[in-house]
Amino acid sequence: MRKICLLTLAVVVLASPAMALDGALKAGLLKLDPETRLEQRCDAEALDRIGKDGSHYKPDRVVAYAMATPTMLTDAIESPGAAFRSKGEWYKLAYVCKTAPDHMKVLSFEYQIGDAIAEADWQKYNLWQ
Repeated sequence: MRKICLLTLAVVVLASPAMALDGALKAGLLKLDPETRLEQRCDAEALDRIGKDGSHYKPDRVVAYAMATPTMLTDAIESPGAAFRSKGEWYKLAYVCKTAPDHMKVLSFEYQIGDAIAEADWQKYNLWQ
């Protein structure tokens, strides 16, 4: 069931313009358990921030747990081993995201983009084209 919810949310996020929380995205997030909502909301924030930071990246997917398990706090996630996909390539990402108690509003978000992840390593991290 969680996979179906995550897949549904991913489709909504990818189909939505940059991270304005529209009605469909809000509805999708509210259907998730609080921990999953926190992760998905912060992943969506990463997509938005990276896409708007003036860089050449055009992110379309974020995986918080790609290279390391994130630390989940009550209203925050620390993800030192995340990854994001841009133009068919994957890149290392670390972020710290704090949200409101309902996990719908991001209160603070800090991130650092790392090097590209070699295609030979994608399978090891469960990444895909």
